[in-house]
Amino acid sequence: MDTSCPPEPGEDTALAELLCQPHRAGWSRAHATRSLAALECSSLRLCRAEALLALGQLPQALEDLDAVCRAEPGHHEAFFRKGKVLLEMGQRAAALQAWEHCLTLSPQFQLAQREIEKITMEADAPQPCTAAHLGDARLSSPGSQVDGGSPVLPSSTQIQDQEGELADGRGGAGCEHSQDRATHSQPGQQPEPETVAESQGQCLLDNEEETAAANCTQPCLGESLSISDLECSLCIRMFFEPVTTPCGHTFCKECLERCLDHRPNCPLCKQSLREYLKAGRYSPTVLLQDIMLATFPTQLAERQELHRAEMAELSNLTKNIPIFVCTMSFPGIPCPLHVFEPRYRLMIRRCQESGARRFGMCIYENGKSFADYGCMLEIRQVELLADGRSLVDTIGRQRFRVLSRGHRDGYHTADIEFLEDRKVSGEELQELQCLHESTYHLAQRFCEHGDLTSRHILMQHGPLPEKEEDIQASADGPTWCWWLISILPLDPSYHMILLRNFGVPPPNRL
Repeated sequence: MDTSCPPEPGEDTALAELLCQPHRAGWSRAHATRSLAALECSSLRLCRAEALLALGQLPQALEDLDAVCRAEPGHHEAFFRKGKVLLEMGQRAAALQAWEHCLTLSPQFQLAQREIEKITMEADAPQPCTAAHLGDARLSSPGSQVDGGSPVLPSSTQIQDQEGELADGRGGAGCEHSQDRATHSQPGQQPEPETVAESQGQCLLDNEEETAAANCTQPCLGESLSISDLECSLCIRMFFEPVTTPCGHTFCKECLERCLDHRPNCPLCKQSLREYLKAGRYSPTVLLQDIMLATFPTQLAERQELHRAEMAELSNLTKNIPIFVCTMSFPGIPCPLHVFEPRYRLMIRRCQESGARRFGMCIYENGKSFADYGCMLEIRQVELLADGRSLVDTIGRQRFRVLSRGHRDGYHTADIEFLEDRKVSGEELQELQCLHESTYHLAQRFCEHGDLTSRHILMQHGPLPEKEEDIQASADGPTWCWWLISILPLDPSYHMILLRNFGVPPPNRL
């Protein structure tokens, strides 16, 4: 059953006056009522046309859209939908005219621009007309104006007739008519007051159309997309820093990096990404970022806030700090690392991205996942290799004691507290200073010996650090003490005793 509401007599005229001549005052209540009824009827016709298009009933959909275009000649979206229906019916030239008229009404309507580009790129595409020519041709054609002078696109039957005229070269009358109108006002001739008022009203209408066109892209794009269209297929969350692989798939930057840690292939199509990984450059997909910002700004802001909260949690240096279970490290002593396990690749990246650039180093201990004492390492430089491995240059900073243990994405974490040496004074400080001088002198003699063993140690661990003037300036004691401890051929258990023996002043550890 046809549920459309037929237009009342005179309804088209009232609506044309409403859209095309907003500067007029003194409308009657009857005209306003009929105009509102026409707008509601047009909305129903648009909805029904969409339903008919989905059902494949193209002639009925085109009939509804023709009625809307006659009732609302300034409704650019109606002309755009009409073009879509005409294209489905195989009338490409008519569809092109409808979309060009849509651009005449709203020059910034991107959907119509894209459809015109698709049509014109085809080999046998019809020749597009300029916007000015189309407007003049419509104005010059009989019956193509509504009361008030607003141009209206002809019906589908008239479009087919005009196609033949344009092909035969008989469409030039409109251009001549346009030139006559442009030269109608002679120099020095004063315009009539009514003409000035009409031009001012037309300018107001043009400004309103431009404003509507500027705000039209976002709602139309928002209607076409949903949040699920902008979700990463790996984390099932909205894209954050999206990157697109050479095979055409898009993921969050962090999600893709974690997948490539395990296997250098696309997570979806399994295409090899070895060259992509070797380049080491993950350029963001700017267009997708702009689309997310335009369509779902609130959800994007929430996603960014969630990422900031995760980074703030990772930058905490006492709670849930990452633990690298590998070797002994000491304050002030370099500790070069070769990182190849996926869990530690992730850990090193997070340390850099969070800005902390620090993690804990502990040795393995029987019966536990790692020892109760360790040393905080600071990342100085990271050299990425072509296959995803990395050479990390770190240096020891502070000793710590483990309070509790945990896990995060495959690697160990811990809550810790930092250790400090006990301060001394008076006679005890003088005794400590003497011990400090004599021990450093012995270390210098060892380094200056020059045999094969000492040369090998110096090559591996570097030269003996300089002696500090204030032996209690650092919370962990003089650096040269830790350098000497690191080169002594001691069992790791004895190294651990010296590391955790924080209640004794530094030289007494030796």
